Amino acid sequence: MRGRRGVFGVVGGAVLMAVGALLATAVVKSPAQLAAEAGPPAQGVLTAEVERRVLAETVVTRGTVVADQSVTVAPPGVVTKLPLKAGDPVAAGRLLAEVSGRPVFALRGAVPMYRDLAPGATGDDVAQVQAALRELGHGTGRDPKGVFGPGTKAALAELYRAVGYAPLPALKDGPAAVKAARDAVRAARWALEDTETQPEPPAPAPSSPTPGAPGTPPPTGKPGGTGPGSGAGAAKGGRRERERALEALREAQEGLAAAEAADGPMLPAAEAVFLRGFPARVAAVAAQVGATVSGPVLTLSAGELVVEAYLKDDKRQLLRPGMPVVISSELAGSDTRGAVAVVAAERSPAPQPPGGDLGYRMVVRAGQPLPAGFAGQDVRLTVESAATDGEALVVPVTAVSAGADGRTVVTARAADGTQRRVEVRTGTSGDGFVAVTPARPADLAPGTKVVIGTAPGAAAPRGAGG
Repeated sequence: MRGRRGVFGVVGGAVLMAVGALLATAVVKSPAQLAAEAGPPAQGVLTAEVERRVLAETVVTRGTVVADQSVTVAPPGVVTKLPLKAGDPVAAGRLLAEVSGRPVFALRGAVPMYRDLAPGATGDDVAQVQAALRELGHGTGRDPKGVFGPGTKAALAELYRAVGYAPLPALKDGPAAVKAARDAVRAARWALEDTETQPEPPAPAPSSPTPGAPGTPPPTGKPGGTGPGSGAGAAKGGRRERERALEALREAQEGLAAAEAADGPMLPAAEAVFLRGFPARVAAVAAQVGATVSGPVLTLSAGELVVEAYLKDDKRQLLRPGMPVVISSELAGSDTRGAVAVVAAERSPAPQPPGGDLGYRMVVRAGQPLPAGFAGQDVRLTVESAATDGEALVVPVTAVSAGADGRTVVTARAADGTQRRVEVRTGTSGDGFVAVTPARPADLAPGTKVVIGTAPGAAAPRGAGG
């Protein structure tokens, strides 16, 4: 009895050990098993739907909002007054600085000052000054366009009075020359009057007997006859004197007109800065009062705000003027449409060491004026370098493949999982998509699912024939 109990105990222990081993194998797992179970489950075929829409090929780059015109002000001399600071607005007619006691002011115009303008000057730059003066309310009278005449002199003098300075005279001795010319005219006029108040010559003597007649004395040539001293000769001499006096008066009057035309205020090239648009602003102040000018005193930004970017070779080849652009300001959270205005043909050199270059300069103009607060912002430029001609069938670029036979195809997948290859011709691409045209139009339509990838471990596709 006792022996059988021992046998039952051994058998029971063995059973318990076997059950424990089974439970251990169910609970305890190897590292490989744990890694396998932790991995993602097997996935099927990845698909995307065919779309019908306009597809644009875009180039994305960064740019900086800058003024269309940047002008440095650097007149020679010593800075004696700086009424502006960086960021200040600048209007037409505004005093920018005073250098060696002389004013420097801003005027509207596209042509920089390249010469001093004095009375009598002519040219397009004179016409520009006349237009700038009239814009400020200083009329130029009857002066023809591009002629620095009396009306322009008066308008220029008014401008200088408005900014609080006296204009420089065109000629240092101009007033003295005018006075001398007026004195000459007065003297010539008096000389002419003297010829007109001279007494009339005496009347000729009564007729005398015929020369040679008995009792007739020979001619003596004295007054009363017809010789040089006769009344007729005196009348001829008076006329000559009047003619000479008239000629002297005309010459004196011409000299006075020339002196008056040359006299008056001048516009030195160093005292006017022309800007294409207003309001402008002071971009930087680089000098101090009392300093001798050795570089820019001020830098002005004027004109409309544009976006300036620099392109590398790969992007330069894709872009050209006229292409539409979306200007995106992350700070303002806004998009503004514009267009490429300039794409440089040559690289722009770097402004300072270590040398090299910045790339090809591109300028983008907005379709509507950018807010003044955009100045200096770094913005994103999305340039539409190509687009489909209207709506087209569009698929992800990963849906397109090329077969060994050279045909370009996409793989369409039906709802039951069957697949078929559709031959297509590709077109414009952009943003990860490509426009496709099926060889047989009925083979592909919006909403058709196309294969864009296959996950590892996925079941083999059914019916993938061509």
